[in-house]
Amino acid sequence: MKKLIEWFKQSNRWKHLLGGFIIGAFSFSDYCALYASAISAASLEYKDKAYGGKWDWIDFGLTVAGACVGRLIFRWWL
Repeated sequence: MKKLIEWFKQSNRWKHLLGGFIIGAFSFSDYCALYASAISAASLEYKDKAYGGKWDWIDFGLTVAGACVGRLIFRWWL
């Protein structure tokens, strides 16, 4: 469990997951959630690359995965 928490702290991965979850939760359709999360994840990763960092596919995937989970939960709930 401790390793998982440390892994989430790297590169602010928990923020990517939470941000994606919020995007998915407030989307009106599955396509909107997927499209908006992919665009925002790509924008975040481009910003990292533009400022001297590197593209991190794990952060990208966590943002999109968070949106999928958020959409599924709120779709089931509502």
